[in-house]
Amino acid sequence: MRAPIRAAAALAAVAAAVTTGVTTATADTHTGRADDGGFGYTRVRQGVPDSAARFKVTSPDIRDGGTIPAASYADSFGCSGDNKQIQLSWHGAPKDTRSYAVTMFDPDAPTGSGLWHWLTWDIPATDTQLGAALPTGAVAGTNGAGQTGYLGPCPPVGDITHHYRITVYALDTPTLQLPAATPATITTFTMSSHVIGTATITATARR
Repeated sequence: MRAPIRAAAALAAVAAAVTTGVTTATADTHTGRADDGGFGYTRVRQGVPDSAARFKVTSPDIRDGGTIPAASYADSFGCSGDNKQIQLSWHGAPKDTRSYAVTMFDPDAPTGSGLWHWLTWDIPATDTQLGAALPTGAVAGTNGAGQTGYLGPCPPVGDITHHYRITVYALDTPTLQLPAATPATITTFTMSSHVIGTATITATARR
């Protein structure tokens, strides 16, 4: 009797999966919202250890949960913004911080892996803000478009709302010893083993 019972259980599981639209092979993903243009959505690991402390970042240009102003949109890829880099300031980082890094990541970009818009690292631990001018010793990294420095939002016309996560990382090393041309994935992978604290602000853009 065990074989029929197991078969019945398997059929019930399949029926449940069909009913909910989820199979065991795709249980960690979802198909996206109705307005996503038919793209699916898969979560991307953040590369931040659970033990990392949390501190606070603010900006005179955006608020957490708000929208990115037109001036900070890209001036390329079909957008005509000013590509004005978003200003940041932060406080409350761990006392043993030896440097900072800043990134802006769009997990909603229809690339299959999101898009890095901005990476800066080797910001001295004595600096607690980032404006248009880089602090001495800081490195402006290469974004996902292959350009150095800040790349503003330019989501596809009619696409879903994109969420731009701007994160300040407190690191336990004074330098990542990486050149500016290092690919974003290598930079963030290298950084992941040095993160002792993070502060994040998220703003949106849609066209």
